Amino acid sequence: MANKRHPMLVRLWRDPVWRAVLFQVLLILAVVAMVAWVVNNTLSNLEHRGISTGFDFLSQSAGFGIIQTLVEYDESHTFGRTFLVGLLNTLLVSFLGVIFATILGFLIGVARLSSNWLLSKMASIYIEVFRNIPLLLQIFFWYFAVLGILPNPRQSISLFDSIFINVRGISLPWPELNAGMVTVAWVFMACLAAVLVLRFFMRSWLLKAQHQENKGQMVLYIKAAMASSVVLIPLVTSFLVDAQLRWEIPELKGFNFSGGLVLIPELAALWFALSIYTAAFIAEVVRSGIESVSKGQKEAAAALGLKPRRVLSLVVIPQAMRVIIPPLTNQYLNLIKNSSLATAIGYPDLVSVFAGTTLNQTGQAVEVIAMTMAVYLTISLTVSVLMNLYNRWASLVER
Repeated sequence: MANKRHPMLVRLWRDPVWRAVLFQVLLILAVVAMVAWVVNNTLSNLEHRGISTGFDFLSQSAGFGIIQTLVEYDESHTFGRTFLVGLLNTLLVSFLGVIFATILGFLIGVARLSSNWLLSKMASIYIEVFRNIPLLLQIFFWYFAVLGILPNPRQSISLFDSIFINVRGISLPWPELNAGMVTVAWVFMACLAAVLVLRFFMRSWLLKAQHQENKGQMVLYIKAAMASSVVLIPLVTSFLVDAQLRWEIPELKGFNFSGGLVLIPELAALWFALSIYTAAFIAEVVRSGIESVSKGQKEAAAALGLKPRRVLSLVVIPQAMRVIIPPLTNQYLNLIKNSSLATAIGYPDLVSVFAGTTLNQTGQAVEVIAMTMAVYLTISLTVSVLMNLYNRWASLVER
């Protein structure tokens, strides 16, 4: 039996498939053993030093204030609430940064390839300057050198008697929503979501039908009905529920403005720095994507009589998106992770509020850091999945 088993083991070892499976199993076992050893060693050291573990601290009172909260919060709320406040602040600056950086990056990237010499050189200078200055220095520049020298509230810079800029932030008008306006907002979002879903599932049929003579006009009617429903249905709803939109204008009371929306300097500085810095990299991504489209495509579109703007929007950009999206995803992830530099200027993001103040008060380093890392990992994976789905959808357009 031994002589028969030995050749079988030799054959299995020489089989690349079985050998690869064996190495993968051994690697998984090694990783699991390493993780188990680290966790057990950490728990033992914490127990030996008398440090309690667990997440019971999340129900304890925080006892400190936060300068910006998107949800109700005061010093009597729990550490779990501070986690939520920091998370929402991180999502806010990340979302604003992604939107502004994308718009600015696309504009600079297109300008980089412009036939206008001055516009092209200005775009090149922008890219070379802002992508070669460390992000932290840019944050300090906006916070101390730009926003830090603004006048006090009584000498605020006024725009249209409704927007006031001073050293304490930017005060903006903010809508006062009654119950009717809230209903209209929900109806609008529901209509928009329904149209996007319907458009996604009907996309292939619309592409085929618009090239057929007997269905081309019907496709236009369907698209017009979808677009108008997003506006008409909420508009009709606003009349039915008697929705009224009123604006709350900031007013100077004492030493500061009250009412409206206040954009604190920390948020503004972080937002501007993240957006401008990331836009320089996005511009290069857009430039490379546009240059990946063959000149024959542009010449053919021009021969058909399309204007340069139409050639760019209808021919070049749709084909360039498959090259742009993967590196663009990396820039989005970098922006989200770079938002953790907010702690340098005191913006209350997740790292500053939870991994900073909360950790110092509770001493639950393992739990706090683990939760913070899990949040950034979840956000990054979610962005990657969404961008990959969009990349797959955009690739279907080309085919």
